[in-house]
Amino acid sequence: MFLPPAQFVQNPAELERAWNLAESQSYTRWMATSHYENFHVVTFLLPRHLHQDFYNVYAFCRWADDLGDELDDPAESLRLLAWWRTQLRRMDGEARHPVFVALRETVRRRTLPPEPFEDLITAFERDQTTSRYPDLASVLDYCRYSANPVGRLVLGLCGYHDSERFRLSDATCTALQLANFWQDVAVDWRKDRVYMPLDVLARHGASVEDIRHGRATPGFRAALRELCGEARRLFLDGLPLARTVDRRLALDLSLFSQGGLRVLEKIERQEFDVLAKRPAIGKVERTMLALRVLARWAVRAA
Repeated sequence: MFLPPAQFVQNPAELERAWNLAESQSYTRWMATSHYENFHVVTFLLPRHLHQDFYNVYAFCRWADDLGDELDDPAESLRLLAWWRTQLRRMDGEARHPVFVALRETVRRRTLPPEPFEDLITAFERDQTTSRYPDLASVLDYCRYSANPVGRLVLGLCGYHDSERFRLSDATCTALQLANFWQDVAVDWRKDRVYMPLDVLARHGASVEDIRHGRATPGFRAALRELCGEARRLFLDGLPLARTVDRRLALDLSLFSQGGLRVLEKIERQEFDVLAKRPAIGKVERTMLALRVLARWAVRAA
């Protein structure tokens, strides 16, 4: 039986064990397919020969995320994230951890640079020390580490390494991160994190106290309306990316973008009150969204 990160790091036998490649690939596949049901929606559209590489990259991200968010101890999270960074830097020569044994093969085969992996760890380290953001620029800078590396890794896995595709991907990934932030204002508050920029709240006569007390005041709603507009603009900026890549990857990218835009629509339909109810896309709606994206691309290909 495989262990998730929070249990794995507390088990000396697992930490000392030397994993072989087959075992490691089974572990990363388990990590990828046992978290977040929408992962399957993504991978069934991708060529089968890329699945294992996606599992390996996903497992790295999942581990970093869990070390940052699942321990309820910022000091311990920082210690373990530093250890995770060390494991990453030793990957080529001394990999023993299953994620890095599997990931090493992917990095070599797909020519992935180290920077996106390093940046993701930086984002999770920031989460341990930063819980408020003074302005939108500081939120966007956080997204540069927390979201944009994922898109660049996906492009790299599919053989794309050029700056223009990276630029479009960054817009899409930042938009997805912002949509998630605006969807999860109440969820993040329970972790004492506020990603809504303080100056935007203040400009509309709102404050963190409104979030604390669950008050969707007119000022709070106006601030969130402005921020949703910024996310929508970035989604639209990134949409041309799908026309520059392989058709199957394009379907995935379109599905992500349309899903993010749908979240923004749901926030608007709730009149920007995300404190009383979290806007979410259900299974049936996700399925219908995927079918519409597939149909749209089928028409274009005809």
